[in-house]
Amino acid sequence: MQAAPVRATAIPSFTTALRAVESLLMSSGQRTARRNAWTSVLEDRRRAKDRVETQRVLDQSVSRSVSVRP
Repeated sequence: MQAAPVRATAIPSFTTALRAVESLLMSSGQRTARRNAWTSVLEDRRRAKDRVETQRVLDQSVSRSVSVRP
């Protein structure tokens, strides 16, 4: 007797589940607006991180140039 084939169905990720609920509750225009807003938030965070890093590098270069001068 041969075992029945096993079907593996992937459990949806949390993100996939949220998007499914989102699609049921919102019109496509609202979904687009929400995604655009979230993309903007992520981009703002990236720019803020870049500013902090740039400031750190500038501060280090200024402190090196001050300590090198006689």
